[in-house]
Amino acid sequence: MKQDKDLNYNLPSGFDIELIPSEKRLELHLLNIISTVFESYGFTPIETPAVERLEILQAKGNQGDNIIYEINPIVTSSEDDESKPGKSDRGLKFDQTVPLAAYIARHLNDLVFPFSRYQMDMVFRGERAKKGRYRQFRQCDIDVIGRQDLSIFYDAQMPAIIAEIFSRINIGEFIIRINNKKILQGLFEFFEVEAEKIKLCIQTIDTLEKVGKQRVKQDLQLQGLSEEQSGQIISFIELKGTVDEVLNFLKQKSSIIEKSSIFAAGVSELQSVIDGIRKLNVPETQYCIDLSIARGLNYYTGTIYETTLIDHESIGSICSGGRYDNLVGMFVGERMPGVGISIGLTRLLRKLLDNNILAPMSANPAQVMVLNLEEELIGFYLEISKKMRDQGIRVLTEFKSIKIGKQLKKADKLGISICLIIGSEEYKNNSCRIKMLKTGEQIDTSIDNLNDELQKRLKLN
Repeated sequence: MKQDKDLNYNLPSGFDIELIPSEKRLELHLLNIISTVFESYGFTPIETPAVERLEILQAKGNQGDNIIYEINPIVTSSEDDESKPGKSDRGLKFDQTVPLAAYIARHLNDLVFPFSRYQMDMVFRGERAKKGRYRQFRQCDIDVIGRQDLSIFYDAQMPAIIAEIFSRINIGEFIIRINNKKILQGLFEFFEVEAEKIKLCIQTIDTLEKVGKQRVKQDLQLQGLSEEQSGQIISFIELKGTVDEVLNFLKQKSSIIEKSSIFAAGVSELQSVIDGIRKLNVPETQYCIDLSIARGLNYYTGTIYETTLIDHESIGSICSGGRYDNLVGMFVGERMPGVGISIGLTRLLRKLLDNNILAPMSANPAQVMVLNLEEELIGFYLEISKKMRDQGIRVLTEFKSIKIGKQLKKADKLGISICLIIGSEEYKNNSCRIKMLKTGEQIDTSIDNLNDELQKRLKLN
């Protein structure tokens, strides 16, 4: 067939998320670990459509207005008003949280609250694409939504879940940095920052790791803070120490910042979160209080989290989230506080592979490959392959009789470490040869004893 050289089959910018089989198998392995941990804490899976109404995606309080992909059909019909060019009331979802709020509104009477769900869908963002930043990517989210109130211990449970996931994935040492947005809000109230500027100040703090403290200090002064005040704020958020040392510092500050009840509330909530984390036996080496964590998204109102790898800080956040009080309620007309975390798995997986923190899995899931030495034995190869599968062994059967060396090379390239060799002589003698590709070892055994030998080798492999 002649190749169409004018056809550009390269992926569009920002959509280069395709994985080769060995990488895709790793992604599925990670998804299995993540979902297993989520479910062990009682989270149930849901899935929402890729497309939502624009009025939902642009609802008050989200950050998606400038990154939403609107949906416009290419083919139009004069009979269908909705498909006329220029008319769009739909867009692709840019995160999982806003669609969750709409999902709850649609199924309010069918759900049990607090509602704990996990979701591992693709999301879409029309932002500038660059290395490590995608316009389509998979997010693995959990959220707990309450009606009227939600226990602070759900906030404490989130770091325990994060710690368990990344411990199981085994990607090295990590630290979950925890703060409470009320503390930052109370601090700016203490410095008499106008209410409408407090959000801007918190967003400024959120840029600290990107732009440095001198730039943050200057930007705070642009919001009306004096040089001395902005310096005090930098000193405050840069405080380091053990969890207890930071908590004691905050409690002392609470007595000074008396006129800000929200500061004291933030400190109290943070103390409760830490108490819960300790009850859940999360190692103290895996979390800390970091007063510089701000989470610039407007809808976060309380506890906030950022997780980073200790030896690979350039990767950035590998899991983040927090508590929000008003996002879901605006869809149903009642108070529905929530708390959640998100793992941007597509970006994380690429970073882990590029930094050799994780390695791809074998390209093929089969554990054993049945070689084809004689075309007339294909029926027997099929029978013996089925018997192995019935014993829980994953088997790839070679249907074409080519040189045995090529078949062994194929198995090795696919990452299959055990090959089964049965020629005409072995068939007559009801025997077979097991070849271990990694060591070169060969074991001759009877067909009747094949399963026992394979199970033994698979345990050692």
